[in-house]
Amino acid sequence: MTVPEAEKESADRRSLHERIAADLRDDIMSGELAPGASLPSTARLKERFDASNATVQKALQLLKEEGLAVGRAGASVTVREHRQRTVSPAALTTADRWLAEAAKYGTHARSVLRNVAEVRPPADVRAAFSLPLNGTALLRSQILVIDDEPAELVDCYYPLDIARGTALMERRRIKGGAPALLAELGHPARRSVDRVSARIPTQEQYQALRLTGSTPVLRTFRVVHGDGGRPVEVTVMVKAGHLYELRYEFEA
Repeated sequence: MTVPEAEKESADRRSLHERIAADLRDDIMSGELAPGASLPSTARLKERFDASNATVQKALQLLKEEGLAVGRAGASVTVREHRQRTVSPAALTTADRWLAEAAKYGTHARSVLRNVAEVRPPADVRAAFSLPLNGTALLRSQILVIDDEPAELVDCYYPLDIARGTALMERRRIKGGAPALLAELGHPARRSVDRVSARIPTQEQYQALRLTGSTPVLRTFRVVHGDGGRPVEVTVMVKAGHLYELRYEFEA
């Protein structure tokens, strides 16, 4: 009997150890396997997934590299106190607010300024600012760190006619934050629009966030509008996908 073409196309083409890790990862992230609980034994996993011992061990190694499990070969593997944080995007409008929110968890959080430069921004940023193909904007790039582990890349872009001659152009933290400075300059934030997508990380993102395996990232593209609807800031935020979930509230 031949397999229908549609079924062939929908088959999971990942390697078996990646599929095993994916199912176990979901059990961990959903709470089915609680922190401190033992993962199923190698024998049970071999039977459940019709896999060899080596394949099961490769799957478990992926989870260990991601920090979701801990244990050694020949011993039971247990679930770590996983670090997924639930965040409300509307409440985290600045890096300072992000740092304050992280501190609530009893963690040491800080931001590291990576770059301040006039650049030709990506196409979606150019479109938001209505820039021509070779148009430029100011980039302020930073990485947010929790307990010495990189947690989020933040690239903030500003129109040059707003940024020139201000503290935005300086390679240092801005006292009170960029939103306060923009307000002082006559460009208060009136409305923000987020677009969130899950993506495969770029090489730079993979290295900067110290990702492992096939971990995806959450990319938030935020446009901040000032008076008259003018975009005064565009921010691209990239988080490790297995460390965060986004929480939204809506009135019934």
